[in-house]
Amino acid sequence: MIRFNNDYNVIAHPQVMAALQEHAQESYAGYGEDEWCARAAELIRERTACPQAAVYFLPGATQANYIVVAAALSPVESVICADTGHIFCHEAASIENTGHKLLALPSKNGKITAAQVAEEAARYYDNGTPEYLTEPRLVYLSLSTELGTVYTKAELAAIHEVCARYGMRLFVDGARLGYGLGAAECDITLQDLAALTDVFYIGGTKCGAMFGEALVITDKTLQPRFKAYMKQNGAVLAKGWLMGLQFCALLQDDLYFTITRRADEMAMQLRESFLTRGVPLAVDSPTNQQFVVLTEPQKVKLAEQFVFEDEGDSVRFCTSWSTTEEDLAILMAAVKRL
Repeated sequence: MIRFNNDYNVIAHPQVMAALQEHAQESYAGYGEDEWCARAAELIRERTACPQAAVYFLPGATQANYIVVAAALSPVESVICADTGHIFCHEAASIENTGHKLLALPSKNGKITAAQVAEEAARYYDNGTPEYLTEPRLVYLSLSTELGTVYTKAELAAIHEVCARYGMRLFVDGARLGYGLGAAECDITLQDLAALTDVFYIGGTKCGAMFGEALVITDKTLQPRFKAYMKQNGAVLAKGWLMGLQFCALLQDDLYFTITRRADEMAMQLRESFLTRGVPLAVDSPTNQQFVVLTEPQKVKLAEQFVFEDEGDSVRFCTSWSTTEEDLAILMAAVKRL
């Protein structure tokens, strides 16, 4: 069976594995206070052109999401997000478990607009700050979204403007950031993210690392004591240098962006093969996640050779940094025979 069901089913990119093996017998300070984490953080500050950013390494994306919310909000403050957002649909109420309400907005292809965010914020801020409503203080976006789509720079800037107007923070979930930035139609850069958000992360787990996410906090008011929130929530890894080393391997020669861009290119080939066969797209995604509408017989046929995500109305095929040309060719040939 050939897996196209997700982008994290292979352990890590060979260069990451080589780096881990090369330094496996060396000893380092614990809890992220080591030279590899320091070097990776500096690489990130350079690539984001944000020397004042605080950078922390967390084992997983769900931890990054709920710890940012826990650190950023008081108990009577809430989060605006898309109704398709990962924190709303896929994280077992982790945000609610921190004591915060989610204000989910109806999304279109996984995205929400500045006008929607402004309307939701105005319910509180433009109505005399109603005493018994939670105060929306953070807006959560994903790049790429859960449906594989990407925000444009203009869209991100417009949402940033609304956040600034109402004193809300803007947080971008970057679990699949490499695939989002690697999309041909994406006009956002790491520098733009640093300039237009208060906090975001560079996903490693789904983008070539064994595990780990690099959280970038540009808002100086969110930086103090952030590591205490990490520790309180079990996200300070004793062997933190493992994450720093992996991000050094991924970022040193822009390997991270090369391998994720290639995954997007392969996804576009797969997309074209479905369209050529007459299989409709459920979402027009420019990234590594492709959602298509298959008949039940077509699903059964492809399931003989491939593992993919059946989401009911549509199915998802993911390419990744580890997808081979051979596996892609086999899938495309199978699609052609449908």
